[in-house]
Amino acid sequence: MEVHLTDDQKALLRQGIESGRYRSEEDALREALSLWEERERCLAEIRPDLEIAEAQAARGEGRWINSREESAQLVQEIHERGMARLAAANNR
Repeated sequence: MEVHLTDDQKALLRQGIESGRYRSEEDALREALSLWEERERCLAEIRPDLEIAEAQAARGEGRWINSREESAQLVQEIHERGMARLAAANNR
């Protein structure tokens, strides 16, 4: 297999080898492919949930967050719901 890298990618590879992080180009590329595989596995796991969320948004069921304050409020609401569920589970 022949792979053509950009100059920036070549420099990154050289830097990784020169710093001692990798012993060879093959080691660096092996790790890069391993990380790519892991990312693809993670995406495959969440893809069904993303499709559900996109369908909900298309039906207008979503909630738009337009500011840091709205984001903080949502985080607080999620935290409170989680704590309530935890308390309910502990009281069983």
